[in-house]
Amino acid sequence: MKRLFISLYLLLSLGFLGIGWALDNLWQSNVDDKGALDAPLVALAQVLAALPVDERQPMLDSIELAPNFPLTLLDAEQVAFSSNQLVHSNKVIATPYDINHELHFVAVGEQVLMAGPIELDPRASLRNLYNIFFYFLLGFIVLLWVWPLSKDLKVLGKATKEFGQAKWDTRIRLTQRSQVLPLATTFNDMAAHISALIENQKHLSNAVSHEIRTPLARLKFALALLPQYCLPDSDEDKRQRFLDEMKLDIKEMENLLQELLTYASLETQRESLNFERCDLNSLALQTIKRLQTHHPIPITLVAPEETIYLIAEPSLVERALQNLITNAQRFAVNGVVVKISQTNDSIMLSVTDDGEGILAEDQGKIFEPFYRSASCKNGNKGHGLGLAIIKRIMERHHGDVQLISQPGFTQFNLIWSLAQTSNRTKS
Repeated sequence: MKRLFISLYLLLSLGFLGIGWALDNLWQSNVDDKGALDAPLVALAQVLAALPVDERQPMLDSIELAPNFPLTLLDAEQVAFSSNQLVHSNKVIATPYDINHELHFVAVGEQVLMAGPIELDPRASLRNLYNIFFYFLLGFIVLLWVWPLSKDLKVLGKATKEFGQAKWDTRIRLTQRSQVLPLATTFNDMAAHISALIENQKHLSNAVSHEIRTPLARLKFALALLPQYCLPDSDEDKRQRFLDEMKLDIKEMENLLQELLTYASLETQRESLNFERCDLNSLALQTIKRLQTHHPIPITLVAPEETIYLIAEPSLVERALQNLITNAQRFAVNGVVVKISQTNDSIMLSVTDDGEGILAEDQGKIFEPFYRSASCKNGNKGHGLGLAIIKRIMERHHGDVQLISQPGFTQFNLIWSLAQTSNRTKS
């Protein structure tokens, strides 16, 4: 606060000083009426100059003078002035006499008329006091401006220090009148984002360690039993089944790591996505053909005759559709329906199955990473990252994912706003 106060105070002081000096010079050169105050003395000097030298003093003595304004007629040799102070008959020269008095001189022919000592204006002695009081008030005004700002900056500095000490819930609370409120709002947004990332990282680390522990334990147990399956008289079929189970455990860990890398990469690829104009009809058809060969549940595509074009990252859209179809195949009874539609303001890609549905208490959580419903069929397969990846993909495309589910009907909708799509096209 001290540095801010001093800098602002010096700035205002120098500003006022410069303005005051400029206005004072303008006043003295254009408006100052000091010449009008000297006019009577100049007029008297001109009257005396018109008289013979021997008549000037008698006339001066005949004038009734004020006691605080004495007049004396002097010879030119009795008065000494510097080279830049020449006495004229139409101009009064003032010189200091003491701290409270001054002398006035005006030419009277070859003589000089001296007025004084004249008492100075008594208010002039208060000028310095007024100046000190002015700058004191100026400093007080600056202090009123700096104090709340300094207080808010201290709050901001304290919050930043606490946040640097891993207190991730630190937030800044300022009044609406604060001059640094936008900065505090930006800090709060940054802190919320960083804390969310850190919490997400902790959650992912804990989940990964939990998910990978089971197949790793099976592998360790299998390695311990491996020697007895390698004996000369061991059953070859059992040995092969045993090795296949080990391969499945390795594949499960590979799939988990691949899903985790995909989920993490979507966080770092905020500005590096390569959006392009892709044919959504062809993309959906190719994905369905590829997935249909791996599962007996039929997949039906419902798409308009005209081609729907989408400005997006094709590989990510394909990944989102693949996750939805794969998930639907696990729960569908008779079939899966993929539908593409377009309205005036949005494009929607939906995947519907006729499975058991998702419990109401799980519908708000299934997009969280590693969350799996306890009622899932097929042995609760998967790692709980598929829907989380879909949500993050849609966030990167500034789109939305919606869920509608009840017993016998579950539908996931991927929705892209045409306004956001057009903005990406312009950029």
